[in-house]
Amino acid sequence: MTTQSAVPGDELLGFLELLASKAPTSRIEQWAERLRQEHDDPETVKRIDRADELARLVANTSHPLPQRDAGTAGLVETARDLARPRETEPLLRLVVKRARLLLNLDMAWLALRDPADDHYNVRAADGHISTLTLGLQLPEHEELGDRARRHSVPFWSADYLTDDRFTHSEAVAEMIRAEGLCAVLAVPLVDENTDLGTLYVATRTEHVFRGEEITLMSSLGELVSVAVDRTRLLESTRNELDALRQDTSDSVHYSRVAHKLHDTHSRLLDLVLRGCGLRTLLCEAAKELGGTLQLRDNLGNKLCASGKIPEIEDIEHRWISADVSDGEIPFQPLRRIWSCPVSAGQEQLGTLLMRREREPGEHELRLLSLFAQSVSILLLIQRGTAFAEGQLREELFEDLLNCSWLTPEQYAERARRLSIDLNEPHTVVIARPEGKGLGRAAGWASSYTARRSGLKNVRGDKLVLLLPGSDASAEGRAVFEELSGLLDHPVTVGAAGPFSGTAALLDTYREAVRCLDALTALGNTGQSAAADELGFLGMLLSDNHDVDSFIRSAIGPVLEYDAAQSTELVRTLQAYLHSGNSPTNAAEALYVHPNTVSRRLERVTTLLGPGWQHPDQLLEIQLALRLHRARHTLRENDDRVLLTGRSGRSAQ
Repeated sequence: MTTQSAVPGDELLGFLELLASKAPTSRIEQWAERLRQEHDDPETVKRIDRADELARLVANTSHPLPQRDAGTAGLVETARDLARPRETEPLLRLVVKRARLLLNLDMAWLALRDPADDHYNVRAADGHISTLTLGLQLPEHEELGDRARRHSVPFWSADYLTDDRFTHSEAVAEMIRAEGLCAVLAVPLVDENTDLGTLYVATRTEHVFRGEEITLMSSLGELVSVAVDRTRLLESTRNELDALRQDTSDSVHYSRVAHKLHDTHSRLLDLVLRGCGLRTLLCEAAKELGGTLQLRDNLGNKLCASGKIPEIEDIEHRWISADVSDGEIPFQPLRRIWSCPVSAGQEQLGTLLMRREREPGEHELRLLSLFAQSVSILLLIQRGTAFAEGQLREELFEDLLNCSWLTPEQYAERARRLSIDLNEPHTVVIARPEGKGLGRAAGWASSYTARRSGLKNVRGDKLVLLLPGSDASAEGRAVFEELSGLLDHPVTVGAAGPFSGTAALLDTYREAVRCLDALTALGNTGQSAAADELGFLGMLLSDNHDVDSFIRSAIGPVLEYDAAQSTELVRTLQAYLHSGNSPTNAAEALYVHPNTVSRRLERVTTLLGPGWQHPDQLLEIQLALRLHRARHTLRENDDRVLLTGRSGRSAQ
């Protein structure tokens, strides 16, 4: 029988000392490996292997009962705390604190998965000493956590930085070094196959995690997974309830606003149906809106206002006017100014402007749009009334111009019914568009005379306006500027007056016609003038001035010679002056030989004297020639006007 060699007692005592000191199994393996190298006897090596196996078994299974009970008690207490409803951030702070204390370790942190970018963000930490941990973004495939999640079991390293079993993430390694950590345990957080994140615990010394510790942390991970998922569900439910509560509140608010808008709109419409004026309507709406309102027509004329808006006084209307084609939503052209179209279907009637210090809310802008509708209804009602009244006005003016059989008293009564007092000063303005657009101009004239309490008539290609006022020049310019802007092409305007009483109307009308014809004869189409603005030519517009004497004194001998000899001295003189005092150019204009012109001018010198080309006398000759031509034209037109009047009376 062979005697087996025994392992020396001191060596066995070393195994016991390692077990007593709770050394990690790696040190037990190192002790056994050293003994194997010192003994080459096979039986002795077999006994060393058996002693190593038993020592590691004892090291892995031995755990003091009080410590195991404390861990179980801590886990139960943690489960009780996690069962209480909390928001996500306080819950995560509780988890890392409990995880660190459960095993009495140095540090714990928790990283949750961000579904948006497939990264893991450290949301909570406990026991940390650097600023790198909280907010750290871990890559999707961070090895320690990735292995734990992939196998759904905790994965640990006794010394993270020197462990060559996996590839280290630089960001995580930097954090580990900053915190001074060594051993790290990663616990996966999974709920119903949903990856929630990873819980980490660590020590600042080398540490071998025993089976009981891993089991305890695994149980904690399951509890945390359920708690996190439940908390997220509660927060989602709470957010949905808050959204529903807000929707309900908004619905109640919008219902109240809609009720208020309906009441306000109904009240404004009631004012319109009761026959209130624009100013009353504007002032009432201004109170509701808390601002100042102004109504303008399409040309920018102010129709009515509840107060002054100084910011828009000097601004061109097109920059602040609203367009119906852009819808009825008000827009803001200037600070504190809002603009809204006043329309009927696709027809724009004007623009409503609001000035308000405070920014209006959505319901206030809606109220402004509703008020614009009320204004459009009132304008349409006024238009219908004005149309019927306009027909009466045109009939009255036609009768006045045609000298019908009514007496002046009957005319005055008809005018009084239309709120026109013919005993007050009035002017006559005649406008002739130099191009297309007479129909459009006639529509404008109806609105203009209604606004001015005047009368309007269309005669041929001219508009005849009877307007209250004592300044014919100012009235003519006002018509000229507004109508030219509307038609976008020239308009010639002649004005006369003032006059009072129906008896003087026809003479004033004829004077306005002569003024218009004088502008045409003088080549001044596309301009506006009254008789007093034509200077000496104003004599042509009245029979009270001795125009004939002036003409005879300047060119009388020439006129008499032409009449007696049937010559063309006047025509030659006109061509000579028009061509810049050039006989050659005058001959070309008259289609005669230059010698003929020279002989005729010699005759003129004989008739008017050798100094007729002196600047002073030449100016009088030029003026007399123009007056002679214009006088002849105006007398022909006067005859035409008289014939028109007689034919009108004959028709009646």
